[in-house]
Amino acid sequence: MKLFGENKRDIPGLTDNPVFSALREDQLDSVISTAEQKDLAAGNILFEQGEAASRFYMVKKGQIRLFRLSDDGDEKVIDIVHPGQIFAEAVMFMENRRYPVNAMAITESQVIAFDMETFRNVLRESVDTCFRMMAKMSKRLHIQLNEIDSLSLHNATYRLVHYLLKSIPANTSRHTEITLNYPKNILASRLSIKPETFSRIISRLKKENIIEVSGNQIIISDISALREIAGE
Repeated sequence: MKLFGENKRDIPGLTDNPVFSALREDQLDSVISTAEQKDLAAGNILFEQGEAASRFYMVKKGQIRLFRLSDDGDEKVIDIVHPGQIFAEAVMFMENRRYPVNAMAITESQVIAFDMETFRNVLRESVDTCFRMMAKMSKRLHIQLNEIDSLSLHNATYRLVHYLLKSIPANTSRHTEITLNYPKNILASRLSIKPETFSRIISRLKKENIIEVSGNQIIISDISALREIAGE
């Protein structure tokens, strides 16, 4: 459905997003004139792997799981997208514009869809905008490469501990609580940890009185012990 209200700049987080912030005001107006809101119930598929791509998206509410399926049906979570983040924008630069992943709503969600061809036309008209866009996307790529290093070069315990530490405020020294906004099996897949290994790590951290778990709540009782495991 078309967006709420006349001022589409009111989309939460729009102008803070690095991709949109590379655009001039007139260019931004051109892109957001194509915006449509899509409402998704938990478990709804937004698009499927291999589907022809004409739109990229920004999460307004909820969480979207991006995942691939292997030939034998195994699922690998590539990313979990949160409010204010965009996804599928890189597809517009591919020669064969097809979505390389599946996108499914984890919870009741709202996403804003933008027309890829309109965005491409904006870039065609301005070399300066292209360079700004390249700088913004290079910065994002650097962050993602660091995350890939973390996933591939460290063991499963380190990856989970690193995730927990990233989820708490900096310089926190007292016990604190984390709420998982999606099931533990999805988090395990996102961290490239097998579900049974994930459960063993959680059990060991509980046994060592480093964390407590209650439903989707993880209470960190010993932050210094977590930081020691992470080598901080």
